[in-house]
Amino acid sequence: MSSPTMFATAPAALGRRLVRSLLLVVGALLMIVGLGFALLPGHVGLPVLILGLILVLRSSREARRRFIGLQRRHPKVLFPIRRLLRRHPEVIAVAWQQALRLERAVLPRAWRRARELRRRFRGQIRLLVR
Repeated sequence: MSSPTMFATAPAALGRRLVRSLLLVVGALLMIVGLGFALLPGHVGLPVLILGLILVLRSSREARRRFIGLQRRHPKVLFPIRRLLRRHPEVIAVAWQQALRLERAVLPRAWRRARELRRRFRGQIRLLVR
């Protein structure tokens, strides 16, 4: 004879699987849309892409495993994405770090000014961030 709790948990488990599958599909669609918009001028697609990645990583164990494998192989590339995926994302810090990396990669040393700007406006930037 079966217990009454067995029948009560079966629909709940089915509902959880259905919600997880739905979140996975929505996350994948958001990633595709975000990637399409990321190729356009401006950075409109990046937040959409990150949101889709969050949904996919929270709803799929296999996606988490692959992301961890990529993170171990390419830590410098995925570190900013990891910082954005945290519960309290450090958006300003990640944007600043990426601006410095881009400046270092593109501009010769004599033309780099971002570090000087940060030092000059240090107190005012702290007031804006708080």
